[in-house]
Amino acid sequence: MKLSFTLIASTLVSSAAFNSAPTAFTPSARVLSRSSKSLVSLEGSRRSQKYITRSKWAEARMGESAASESGLMTNDDGLKYVKLVKGDSSAEVYLFGGVVTSYKDAEGTEFIAVRPDAKMDGSKPISGGLSHCWPQFGPGEIQQHGFARNVDWTVKSMSDSELVLEMAPSDYTKAMWDKEFLCTFSVNLEDDKLATKMLVDNKGEESFDFQAALHSYFTVSSLDKLEITGSFEGKEFLNKMAGGDDGEMQTEDRSAITISEEYDRVYTGVNDPVLKDAGTGKTLSVLNTAGYEDTVLWNPYGSEAMGYNNFVCVESAKFTPVTLEGGQSWTGDMALKPEKL
Repeated sequence: MKLSFTLIASTLVSSAAFNSAPTAFTPSARVLSRSSKSLVSLEGSRRSQKYITRSKWAEARMGESAASESGLMTNDDGLKYVKLVKGDSSAEVYLFGGVVTSYKDAEGTEFIAVRPDAKMDGSKPISGGLSHCWPQFGPGEIQQHGFARNVDWTVKSMSDSELVLEMAPSDYTKAMWDKEFLCTFSVNLEDDKLATKMLVDNKGEESFDFQAALHSYFTVSSLDKLEITGSFEGKEFLNKMAGGDDGEMQTEDRSAITISEEYDRVYTGVNDPVLKDAGTGKTLSVLNTAGYEDTVLWNPYGSEAMGYNNFVCVESAKFTPVTLEGGQSWTGDMALKPEKL
């Protein structure tokens, strides 16, 4: 990503302590010196130590090799995450929202994006990563994109390279969606890919309907070096940027998608996207092998605050609601497989 380490570190300063009931956060003003001499003179202070720590974190996201340490960790502001390591590849998964925020291959290339305006303090859903939209995608009867992305998931099991999280009903979820469910999200760091599985169990006797999606943010070197291929050509899609509030159904006439304007498009029946980045010389195949039948493309083109030029959302979705009978389950399998271009 074409963001300076100082810019990323400055953004990360806007974080606060995390707890099970997220609260609003007011950042304090800080002045960060760019000169190495000033950093040395401030090294003994807490302020400089936080700057140095966050700068190193930013450098790591920009492509340095993954550290070998794995396990449950806490960021500078108290938000817990699990780091997975297998060989020289790594992944990071936050318990808040159950969101994967990093995946690096053995060469240190980062494939998952977190927006520069993201809040990492638990005060709002993390803007980036493989963010859960469940049990609702977009607007509807409950809050935007449901609640899975802004509640704490619990660790069911973990090893150096695999993590299993669970989300069960709580007073918070029951107040808006009183259903007997259990969601299990597995993340497995394999030799050549990152595999995820979303399992939804209906633990009650009555059926319920839901939508599911991974609102996936992927890092790109720049939009003008990116194309997205797959079975798009000839498929109908809902263009939410056209036709008023309800959008407009259109037909895709391209075999490779490029982005040069604001995008919010739902491609039903397309679930085989491949990101090709000429800037990194790598491809990323989004392998939707169960459950996820549709692809959503989203980018806030022109928004510097969101860092629009260094990410694209290629979302794995089940847009048509699933009716899940009592005692039944649904699975969404999605894996990310990087390769040379």
